[in-house]
Amino acid sequence: MFDQGTEILQAALRSSYLDAMLENIENLINNEVQVEDGVPDSATVKKLTEIYRQLNITDTDPETLRQLVQLSFLKVIRKDAIQANHQMTPDTIGFLMAFLIEKVTKINRPYTIFDPAVGTANLLTTVINQLQRASKEPIHGYGIDNDSAMLEVASASVALQKLDVDLYHQDAINALDIPQCDLAVADLPIGYYPLDQNTENYQTRAKEGNSYVHHLLIEQSMNYLQPGGFGVFLVPSNLFQTKESQSFVKWIQSVAYLQGLVNLPDELFANPAAQKAILLLQRQGGDSKQATKVLLGEFPSFKETKEFAAFVKEIDHWVATNLVQ
Repeated sequence: MFDQGTEILQAALRSSYLDAMLENIENLINNEVQVEDGVPDSATVKKLTEIYRQLNITDTDPETLRQLVQLSFLKVIRKDAIQANHQMTPDTIGFLMAFLIEKVTKINRPYTIFDPAVGTANLLTTVINQLQRASKEPIHGYGIDNDSAMLEVASASVALQKLDVDLYHQDAINALDIPQCDLAVADLPIGYYPLDQNTENYQTRAKEGNSYVHHLLIEQSMNYLQPGGFGVFLVPSNLFQTKESQSFVKWIQSVAYLQGLVNLPDELFANPAAQKAILLLQRQGGDSKQATKVLLGEFPSFKETKEFAAFVKEIDHWVATNLVQ
């Protein structure tokens, strides 16, 4: 029904599917159809009003609304031929990251979380919704991105879900206007950062040429974490096998504890070279300490339910015996 509303609006406004989707969300939040210079016409307003009446989002939980935005944005990608770097973090990966975060963090007070590459906020809101199920304490989120179109989607999504999230339109390599948080989470962009003048104060910058943007964002994220706070990042599986990895590891050892690197199931990646892993870093300080045994391994295939359940038990055991809670 929501998609039907977007289709009607796209035809009436003669706009991109993305703009129609954003207008549809705004109408739904305000519970009225926005009309400007007689557009859409009264017949269209009547159709849309009936759709919104039947949709009735008042009693819909945030996670369902997040999925609504996600599915709509997947259609945006197809209909508007959106470029590849605007793809969202798939739910499968988002849920695994949220699962690991829930295992290693103890939420028993108001909590803050930020994403330095927030995009459409699909990953950030997946994690917030998952953590909010386990805690009655409020969770405040921050998202940073330099793409205004993606932030428009993020803004509409968090408003629809009624989540407490502040969004910032800026290059996350520059100084951030956020407090130190309990948790950082990100599906990191991979590649080189072109503006060398912005990386002068970074220890992870390359000695020659452009620096890896994912190294810089991990360093920046750790700067904005409370002592003992966790950074949970989606990274290439070969993160520690590149020519820059030696200096990267040296930097990690100076500010954080490398607590885990867990590969995602290879079935999620058509190309083995594109395989990703979840990196678990904990900022030094507070009551944090280096885990005696770093959490290493690979999530089993989702089809192998027994193996997957056994791996979950291994993680529970690792948390109980290695992390100060």
